[in-house]
Amino acid sequence: MKKRFGILAIAALLSSGAYAASIDHIQTYTPEYLGNQSQNGMINKSSVYYNPAGLVHLDNGTYFHIGAQLAVGHEKMNYNEKEYKADLLQYIPTLALYSVRDERTIFWTFGGLGGGGDLEYKDGVAGTAVVPDILNGTLLGKLTTFKDNGSSAEGKSLYGQTTIGRAWKVNDKLSMSIAGRAVLGMKKLKGNIDIDSSNPLVKDIHADIDVDRTAWGLGAQIGFNYKATDRLNLAMRYDSRVKLNFKASGDEKKARLETNIPNLPFLGEVGFSDFYPEYTPGTKTRRDLPAILALGASYKVTDRWTTAISGNYYFNKDAKMDKVAKKVSLAGGQINLKGLEPEYDNGWEIALGNEYKLNEKWTLLGSVNYAHTGAKVSSYDDIEFALNSITVGAGVKYAPTDCDEWVFTMCHFFYDQESGHYNEKYAHYPTVANPEYDKSITAFGLAYTKKF
Repeated sequence: MKKRFGILAIAALLSSGAYAASIDHIQTYTPEYLGNQSQNGMINKSSVYYNPAGLVHLDNGTYFHIGAQLAVGHEKMNYNEKEYKADLLQYIPTLALYSVRDERTIFWTFGGLGGGGDLEYKDGVAGTAVVPDILNGTLLGKLTTFKDNGSSAEGKSLYGQTTIGRAWKVNDKLSMSIAGRAVLGMKKLKGNIDIDSSNPLVKDIHADIDVDRTAWGLGAQIGFNYKATDRLNLAMRYDSRVKLNFKASGDEKKARLETNIPNLPFLGEVGFSDFYPEYTPGTKTRRDLPAILALGASYKVTDRWTTAISGNYYFNKDAKMDKVAKKVSLAGGQINLKGLEPEYDNGWEIALGNEYKLNEKWTLLGSVNYAHTGAKVSSYDDIEFALNSITVGAGVKYAPTDCDEWVFTMCHFFYDQESGHYNEKYAHYPTVANPEYDKSITAFGLAYTKKF
């Protein structure tokens, strides 16, 4: 029963982004970001993603950019002194093509925009582990002892984008860009709940689900770059909200609460969709990508050293976040669970970055970033735990010629450890413990840019 809570949790928890800066959004559009997370005010080969209005200040030519990132680590939760863990192995591709001609530029990008990789919790999750604890406190629990027997969950959440736009100079200092964007969102939940009963008069419990959710959406982007002096550069970018109406398709088998006791044969059935109606096959549910306001500034301290500061603001409150609180009654009314409305504040992050040019070919990168997702404790549980984080990154650029550039980067994400809200959601069940959520992720990046 509540197990599906956990199983679904997996898919949703991915939607928080394996190493996202906000609820669903990621900022790791390019490998260079891992080394220097303060990209909003920079003018470089990666500006096509972060500051497209600044591309007009690059040398004339056609640029082809390709890159890849690999994130490794784990996401875990602890419940009743037991650890539930999923290893992370996430690949993010990057492609971009842009042409700079005098005072105007045309650009195209493709890559990840949000979500996470594929997580598999082979031993279940806290949301599945809580089920026996709840059942054992009911009338059925007086007849038998329920015990988890191999529940598992696997989830996936990915957002891909392609963006095409144009930038041009308004005057020698000010330039602007506009673009259109198409986004494909894909989510998947596959899992099973298996609970054994110690009394043959009370039947074992089994439920499973295999559901995909997909959605298309369109968005817009506008940006401005102001080259105040030869050393100081200021930039702004606004990405509009992308409305996404996810349609669920697949199969679900609900669990039946049954006994072999006369006059008490069937107490109802329950499935994952009772707790997560957005995963009910055939339904459509909105889960938007919030709008982003990105600001940045870079300053060339010396001919070799450039420092930068960036900030992003996520308008989470203006986006529909897909979840509906639902009251569930099980076992003939013996179990009544009220859903808690997930709450979100607007999110924000700030980054400081530095680049130091060793010589004409080699440049060192370094940065630190703090991300406040805006997700409140009421939004936690297995289904989602978008934790605040500090990120430290470093890398190098290698330019063997004026037309070639390689970027090698890595970073580590330090996440806050947070407690859930089972103490509120299951306040009438003293045997239910409060889970704790944590993550640890390291990412590596490699990119190549060719100018023709």
